[in-house]
Amino acid sequence: MIRIVSRTELSGATENMLRVGAVLAALAASMIVIAGIGYNPFAVYGRIIAGSLGTFYRFKETVNKAIPLTVLSLGIAVAFRMKFWNIGAEGQFCLGAYGAALAAFSFPHLPAPLLLSLMFAAGFVFGGLWALIPAFLKTRFAASETLVTLMLNYVGIKWIAYLQYGPWKDPAASGFPKIATFSKNAILPSVFGIHMGWIVALLLAGALYLVFKKSKLGYEIDVLGESEQTARYAGMNVTRIMLVSVLLSGGLCGIAGMMQASAVEHSLSDQMSGGLGFTAVITTWLAKLSPPVIVAVSFLFSLLIQGGNFLQTALKIPSAVSSILQGIIIFFVLGSEFFIRYRFVWVRNRPSSGLPKPPPSLFLYLSIPLSVLYCRP
Repeated sequence: MIRIVSRTELSGATENMLRVGAVLAALAASMIVIAGIGYNPFAVYGRIIAGSLGTFYRFKETVNKAIPLTVLSLGIAVAFRMKFWNIGAEGQFCLGAYGAALAAFSFPHLPAPLLLSLMFAAGFVFGGLWALIPAFLKTRFAASETLVTLMLNYVGIKWIAYLQYGPWKDPAASGFPKIATFSKNAILPSVFGIHMGWIVALLLAGALYLVFKKSKLGYEIDVLGESEQTARYAGMNVTRIMLVSVLLSGGLCGIAGMMQASAVEHSLSDQMSGGLGFTAVITTWLAKLSPPVIVAVSFLFSLLIQGGNFLQTALKIPSAVSSILQGIIIFFVLGSEFFIRYRFVWVRNRPSSGLPKPPPSLFLYLSIPLSVLYCRP
């Protein structure tokens, strides 16, 4: 009989080797799948790299996708560290963009530094307040934050669509459902040819790393994530910690929306996120909630997204091939996490009651990220 038992704790180097091996195995499996559908896997991989890094313009587009994905992942990581399953980054992204647009349209004549600061603040506040709705429902009525945050995504998207087709529809757009373009002082400036959001993303990653490792709030978040009973026993105000952390989580997602609206779209649109809020759930989990690793994983996923779009024009290959690659990588990395935590043992006789109980089914570890991919609009 084969039993599944918990492993003794592995060293960090061994865990990283297993994860790297899982990624390499995923790439090998992807080559088989790509060849099976009639394409040359080496040509596909080459075109993905060329399409995302081949020219400065393509590199710029890759970074433009990595910036909001990184900031969204950082916001989700704050909530995930205390086991608050915030699946609502997409909605918080939209509300942050709405807050920034509201500031841009309300004060169009302010100097650029002042207006952009106001837009950042509005994006943080609107995104944070949107995230506080499920946090309040959880603390007051024990409502599932997973379901509430997921449903609020679609409320946020439809709110932007309502504005786009209704009150904020640009009269000068000849009937096309479009919101007016921001004034020049409401657009983020460029640094080295790429909008300065990449600097903001790196600064936020560094600041959040220090919060997690050095601050009292980071310690409280980790304790609350390990055990709510332990946090209460230690005299921590669980409700306050949760509300502050969720506000920070949603606020960061709102900042991502603000930068996308200001620097990339120069306006507001219900299609501006492109599903990045859902993708950020995956990148956050794959990065193990570590801010520095989130930066790297988000860039790699942005490379796949941009390279996948390039496949359509270069090899007439559907961009869905990129999604297949992402899915295979996720599947293999999930499998590696299972083997990091557990191992198979052979049991000759009937197991006694003293043996460790088998862990939950691997399906449980797959259910959340797969359900997010399934729910992607």
